[in-house]
Amino acid sequence: MTTGPGANGAAPAAPVGAVRAFRDGRRGPAPPPGAGVAGTVRAPGPAAVPAQRDLVLDAARTGCLLVVVLVHLLMVTVTADPGTGGPTTVMVPTQQPWYWWATWILQVMPLFFVLGGHASVLSWRRHTARGGDAAGWVRARALRLLRPAAVLWAVLALGCGAALAAGAPPELVRTVVQGMGMPLWFLAAYLACQALLPLTAGWHGRAPGTTAAGLLAAVVAVDALRIGTGAAWVGLLNLVLVWPLVQQLGFLRADGWFAGRRPAQLLAGGGLCVALLAGLVATGRYAPDMLTNLNPATVCMVLLGVAQACLLQLAAPALGALMRTRPARLVAWAVGGRAMTVYLWHLPVIVAVAAVWFLAGGPDPQPGSAAWWAWRVPLGAVVAVVLAVLSVPLVRAERRPVALPPGDREPAAPVVALAVLLGFLPPFLQISWWLSPVLALAGAVLTAVAVALLRRGRPAAR
Repeated sequence: MTTGPGANGAAPAAPVGAVRAFRDGRRGPAPPPGAGVAGTVRAPGPAAVPAQRDLVLDAARTGCLLVVVLVHLLMVTVTADPGTGGPTTVMVPTQQPWYWWATWILQVMPLFFVLGGHASVLSWRRHTARGGDAAGWVRARALRLLRPAAVLWAVLALGCGAALAAGAPPELVRTVVQGMGMPLWFLAAYLACQALLPLTAGWHGRAPGTTAAGLLAAVVAVDALRIGTGAAWVGLLNLVLVWPLVQQLGFLRADGWFAGRRPAQLLAGGGLCVALLAGLVATGRYAPDMLTNLNPATVCMVLLGVAQACLLQLAAPALGALMRTRPARLVAWAVGGRAMTVYLWHLPVIVAVAAVWFLAGGPDPQPGSAAWWAWRVPLGAVVAVVLAVLSVPLVRAERRPVALPPGDREPAAPVVALAVLLGFLPPFLQISWWLSPVLALAGAVLTAVAVALLRRGRPAAR
């Protein structure tokens, strides 16, 4: 986003109705708070912030996204192989003695789903209050996810094809595309959560405690079956159990449940979850690092999610105060306004920049040395600039309107379900099989078909 003042030199706020319409999928993207007539952004003053906007959610979402980018920046290193002198990759943090406990702090994906659950359930409630149905809501949410994803799938497929046609070693192409595709699992998990939300939100509304307990029991059962049989694929069932359960924490936050707890209760709850997490790791049945427990997802992610939800509530006053400052709001809106674009493209950009850096003869200090850590700063700056430039055209896919043409009806529920399934399969298969040129091509085709199905409405009844 570029900055640009309004007519009087200060950018006006986006209308509250436009913000609501943007969230509910009734219209195209509303200008973010602080947008002028040209759609440019300037951090607004307090009076410009829509009253119903949860700035704590904005701050937490932005912080989570920046942590994910930082972790991947540290994880990707292209360096010279000591034996051959050719390029090889090293994940430096995994070689450090502090790695496992750092993942307890930096594994923020559960908090992403808490925040998503909060925003999504409020959107769903507004949608149903206007008389909308499940198919219409899922269609809009899925289209917002799959449209920017379709661009990435297409680029990955074309890139693989071009590299192989140019004579690049197939194993090298596979290694590179696997690294670029690691974040794609999130598409499968979040798409499943959105598709199931009308169902899980209904369960929550009728019996929140029973719903959470039932999902938790199912998660534990899958973990026990995976551990007992040694079949890792069994754990994949938890993709549609763990994350909808963590999303329930967002529902509770939207209900005001966490806000109604005293600080001592939040501290005790979060501390108990961390203690239980430590106990599970001590059994030897669960990995001590929380990245390993991410895919397939385990009950560890649930415990971490509860602890993070408690911590978020404890930090809410401080985050709210931070978001009352112009610089913090500018960062939140600059990143949050293109969150899906940043998430999908940051790792391909990191891999590409690291490779070009190495091939161009950039400094290549010993991985893990003081010089290596120091060179992460300029490398990160290059990544930030490249990502910012690329996001200008790429964000259009994220911001395109999801509303149907005037007079068209929503696609039938089976059509929406088919589109969701087509969009879900490629990133889900990537979890087990890793990304390959063939899977990238399948992802490009299936996601494009899913987007086409979701964009097309039915003619109005006569």
